Amino acid sequence: MLLLAAAFLVAFVLLLYMVSPLISPKPLALPGAHVVVTGGSSGIGKCIAIECYKQGAFITLVARNEDKLLQAKKEIEKHSINDKQVVLCISVDVCQDYNQVENVIKQAQEKLGPVDMLVNCAGMSLSGKFEDLEVSTFERLMSINYLGSVYPSRAVITTMKERRVGRIVFVSSQAGQLGLFGFTAYSSSKFALRGLAEALQMEVKPYNVYVTVAYPPDTDTPGLAEENKTKPLETRLISETSSVCKPEQVAKQIVKDAIQGNFNSSIGSDGYMLSALTCGMAPVTSITEGLQQVVTMGLFRTIALFYLGSFDSIVRRCMMQKEKSEITDKTA
Repeated sequence: MLLLAAAFLVAFVLLLYMVSPLISPKPLALPGAHVVVTGGSSGIGKCIAIECYKQGAFITLVARNEDKLLQAKKEIEKHSINDKQVVLCISVDVCQDYNQVENVIKQAQEKLGPVDMLVNCAGMSLSGKFEDLEVSTFERLMSINYLGSVYPSRAVITTMKERRVGRIVFVSSQAGQLGLFGFTAYSSSKFALRGLAEALQMEVKPYNVYVTVAYPPDTDTPGLAEENKTKPLETRLISETSSVCKPEQVAKQIVKDAIQGNFNSSIGSDGYMLSALTCGMAPVTSITEGLQQVVTMGLFRTIALFYLGSFDSIVRRCMMQKEKSEITDKTA
């Protein structure tokens, strides 16, 4: 009886693997496609633009700094695979004025055709204890990290639905899956992208438009270098429990997942575990993905408890050191 049950289970799993590709989205062909990348003048955004350009896409770079845009354009153009490819640069603040964002997207589409893939990579991070952060910091991060993705997505979605093709990528963060010390402002703005993406995916899936949420870990970018200047000790020690990724590695994975229409895009074993742990009611791209989440959930939750215990221990040690230092200062 046990052998029969085991055989049935194996046959069921094999059937899922066979059927899964039949219900997965058709991959998006990048050669000749128009890819818009916000925050594309540096870091992960620039590397995503390079990766798409290497595969034959036409690129629109969107960022605020014109000098950095032109510098990124020259770097991207070195990776062309044919003489027809174009890199268009547009200087605009994607979180200030929706009408302005909509107008520049229309200009880009007039020059390079309808947008096939939008990558929302514009964002920033500021860290600090909750009571030390100015209220304006919460407003600023929500504006840049959340509305800075809402506006461009709103500008392209109608055309994508009409054409029955498209990809929209939201670059979140592992801090958008797990709230960490010092990230009360940053994490909440990145968590918001997850809710937006889930609701939007349900709306646009019947139109063959697919949404991807990327959760990169700490990545070696100018943004991380800037963030580290003001990062609290506790946050820095917790961050150091995982390695720093190269932006090229992150970009390659995000582009791959976006092409395939995967809802989740994670990097490395820690990223895979976090995505499985936090999947909740998130959509799946294949039956195989759903099955893997079900099978691994218990094990990953056990591992996660050890991680959380370690993080709490770091916070307690820092608190005790601070209190000891204050007592020493008073008695000196």
